Amino acid sequence: MRVLKQKQVAALATIAAAVTLTITSCRKNETESITPSTTDSAKTETTTRQFTLTADANGYLTVNNSNNYYKPGDVLNLKGNFKAVYIMNLSGSASAPITIKNPTGSVTTIGNPSWAGGSYAEAIQFTNCHYIKFGGETSKSSFLIKGSAQAARQAYFDITLRSHTDNFEIRNITITNGGTGIWAKTDPVKNDPSTWYPNSQMKNLSIHNVEISGTYNEAMYIGHTATYWDLTSGLSFYDSPSSFVSGHQYVQPIKWYNVKIYNNYVHDGGADGIQTSAIDVLEVYNNEVKNWATQHNPSHNGGILIGGRTTNTNTHDNYVHDGWGELLQFYGSGENGAKHTIHNNLFRDNQAGHDGVSLRGIQNAVITISNNTIARTGGNSIRINGYNNQMTKPQIINDNALIQPRMGGGGIYPNAYIYTEGGGTYKEGTGSLANTKIASVTAAKVDVNNYYLPLTGSLLGVTGYRK
Repeated sequence: MRVLKQKQVAALATIAAAVTLTITSCRKNETESITPSTTDSAKTETTTRQFTLTADANGYLTVNNSNNYYKPGDVLNLKGNFKAVYIMNLSGSASAPITIKNPTGSVTTIGNPSWAGGSYAEAIQFTNCHYIKFGGETSKSSFLIKGSAQAARQAYFDITLRSHTDNFEIRNITITNGGTGIWAKTDPVKNDPSTWYPNSQMKNLSIHNVEISGTYNEAMYIGHTATYWDLTSGLSFYDSPSSFVSGHQYVQPIKWYNVKIYNNYVHDGGADGIQTSAIDVLEVYNNEVKNWATQHNPSHNGGILIGGRTTNTNTHDNYVHDGWGELLQFYGSGENGAKHTIHNNLFRDNQAGHDGVSLRGIQNAVITISNNTIARTGGNSIRINGYNNQMTKPQIINDNALIQPRMGGGGIYPNAYIYTEGGGTYKEGTGSLANTKIASVTAAKVDVNNYYLPLTGSLLGVTGYRK
C-alpha cells in the first residue's frame, strides 16, 4: 500500500519555565550568571558575541528571546548534557545568522533515553525561530541527540522545528533512537491565517552531514503531509473537498520553499527514511538510506519519499538499499508546470515483493527518470500508477539500468521492468538514451560490492548509476 497518511503523534510537551543562564561573554572574557532582562529594547545591530549556556539542576534549558536579548551574529555554545532544550523567538538575519553549537573541543549531548511518557517529549524544540545554524562545530561526533529508548518512544521527537521556524540549517549531528528524528512543519491554527496556505511559506531549510538511526518512526519528517486541515476538529483531512463535513472550516497547511537534504546517513529506522511533503523547490541528494521500515508497516515504508504537494523536485546521487519497503516513492504534483527529476541514484535490494521506484503523482506530474540503477527489487523495477487520470502524461525514462526485478516471485516479463496501471504512461529513450533491462545480476556483469558499477564486458554500457 502506497497511500501517504498523516502520522499519529502525541501532543507536544508543555514548555518549561525560563531558567537562569550561565553566559560567557567573549567581550569581557569572564563568566557571569545572569537572567536576561525582559525590558531590553529590540535592536537590529549585528554582534560577534559568544555565550555558554548550560542546563539547570534538572537537566533542562529554556531560551525565550521575546525580549531580543540575543542578536544576529551571536554564538550560543550549549555546554554539557541536557535532558531537553526549548528555544523560542530566536532570530538572526540573512547576513548574520545565530549559531548554536557545541563549545570548541567538547561534546554536547541533548535528550533523555529514559523518557517513558509525559512532559519534555522532545530533545530540542525550536518555536518561531529564524536564521539559525544548529549543530556540531566541525563534526557530527561532537553534537549528539539521544532520544528515548523506552517502549513509549514513538511519541518522542528528537529535533522539532515548529510555528513558522525557517531559514534554518541543521548540520553535523548524530541522532539515535526516539520516535521521529527531525520533524519540521507548521500546523494550521484556527485564529492565525498566516498558517494557512497560501498566505505565507517557510523558506530555506538545509539538513546535511547528519546521521540518524534507531528511530521508531521516520528519520526525517519534513513538510506537512495533510492535504487539508480541519480547523474545526483540529485534525488532518485527506479526502476530496466533496467530502468536507458541513459546518467545518478547512484550509491547507503552508509549504516550505527551497529545501536541501544532502550528505546524510539514515539507517535502521522503523518507518520512512527521508520523508518530504508540501515543498516547492526540493533537492534530495548524496544521501545513503539503509534498513528502513523495520516496523513492516506498508503505509510507512519509503526509503526516500517525495510526498504530496511537492513541486519542482530533484532527487539525485542517492544510495538507497537493503530495506523492507519501496526504495523511492513519488507523490508530487504537476501543478503550474512543475518539473521533477530522479537522476543517477542507486536503488537496490528491498524485500517482501515491494517495487523499486513507485510513481503516484497528481495533477499530471511528469518526472524525468534517468541514469539510475534499480536492481534486485522485490517487485517491479518501476511502477507508474495513473489513478484517477492523475498521471496521463507520459513519464520520461532514459538511460536506466533495470536489473533483476521481481525477486519476490513472478515471471520477469517485459512489464516487470516498467509496470503501468490506472492509466499511467511513459516514454522510453532510444539509441543512446535507451534503458538496459537485464534479468539477472550475473548477466549484467556488475560489481555488487562496488555500487553495482559495470565490470569488463558488462551489458550496461553507459546506462545506469555512476558514483
